Amino acid sequence: MTAMNVVRMRVQPGHEADFVEFHRSRDLAPLDGMRAMRLVRTGEREYLVVGEWRDMAALAAARPAMIAMLDRFRGTLEDLGGGLGVTDPRSGEVVVDRTA
Repeated sequence: MTAMNVVRMRVQPGHEADFVEFHRSRDLAPLDGMRAMRLVRTGEREYLVVGEWRDMAALAAARPAMIAMLDRFRGTLEDLGGGLGVTDPRSGEVVVDRTA
């Protein structure tokens, strides 16, 4: 069953262009089972990284590679507050999938 992960992040001032370019050009090959990745700007310096995966097992297996990628730009992110740190991640199985 298809799985998705969504990670909210806020980029420090002056680092947006590099953050966007990193996601535009990053190698997705280490993320076996990833079908698609989208970067969504939701506000001033705030983004969602949305991944679509073959299944939850593929997503779980790719977590070390995702953390390694995050570590490459972690220093350019702002703490989100509330004890979250620099990311607010969620993941789960798709229960409804509709297209127009």
